[in-house]
Amino acid sequence: MTWHTVDYHTAGEPFRIVTAGAPPLPGDSVADRRARAIADPEAQRVRRLLCQEPRGHADMYGGFLVPPDDDGAHLGVLFWHKDGFSTACGHGTIALATWAVEAGVVPQAADGPTEVVVDVPSGRVRALVHVEGDRVVGATFVNVPSWVHSRDVEVVTSRGTVRVDIAFGGAMYAVLPAADVGLDVVPPDYADLIDVGRQVRDALNARRAAEHPDDPRLSGIYGTILTAPGEHPLHQRNCTVFADGEVDRSPCGSGTAARVALLAEDGTLGEDDVLVHESIVGTFFEARVEARTTAHGRPAVVPAVTGSAYRVGTSEFTEDPQDPVSPGFVLR
Repeated sequence: MTWHTVDYHTAGEPFRIVTAGAPPLPGDSVADRRARAIADPEAQRVRRLLCQEPRGHADMYGGFLVPPDDDGAHLGVLFWHKDGFSTACGHGTIALATWAVEAGVVPQAADGPTEVVVDVPSGRVRALVHVEGDRVVGATFVNVPSWVHSRDVEVVTSRGTVRVDIAFGGAMYAVLPAADVGLDVVPPDYADLIDVGRQVRDALNARRAAEHPDDPRLSGIYGTILTAPGEHPLHQRNCTVFADGEVDRSPCGSGTAARVALLAEDGTLGEDDVLVHESIVGTFFEARVEARTTAHGRPAVVPAVTGSAYRVGTSEFTEDPQDPVSPGFVLR
């Protein structure tokens, strides 16, 4: 077997697009295909093979291309990481849309941005790909409606008791200031940020504190966002610890969407404002409220997140049947 991939990074976070070799995953929707992939030993094996060492690493990220739910979208995608299949991924959507235009999968618009519509497990999203001359210079990811789940939820950690907010941006995120646990969003605090992120996620999930009102497949804390102030109120830094201890090198697309929901609700982010969201490695997304709406009987926003993705290579991966470490391993 061989697997063909095109690799991008969005604001530093990898995204490996599997263009050939992914296992067939039938289903009526991308959400159904995700459920099938979770239960399918071969899909899990290929995910591990392309994500884990020696072909990847503990913080690798990627996706299988799948058919969209209907002809209203150009593509469908199943996002994956070292621990499984996620429900949403903003940085991956930006990378996928950039690839779709650069590779000619979606024809470039004659004028203005090129719209790429993608079905993901949490719903249908859009990306507006910006082109200057013959070069893609960025993409704006327009997310599913995002909303505040709960505020001031108490969590006991090894660094004391803290209060977190929970918001949905395609996945559930717990948000707290890094300073509340004596940390900052800086590389020297990397290991401690992972530790706290895991503690918060595990404590909340043990209490079932982040249940989705309609779809249990979207329940549970996916990531912990530890925040820090920037140079002004609408410049904020963050470290998003997702899955089991992965750190997003980008400012996290779906996490940024969750932040937009929180900041819009408390009045920090107004209709004409732009959030500058900075990652732990100093890369940026810009985000704003595209529209206000309702979701599940509560106020919600449609966030728009802008960033840039860059192609870093193509690969043809193989597997030797005699390889004793295949499909791979994780060393954290």
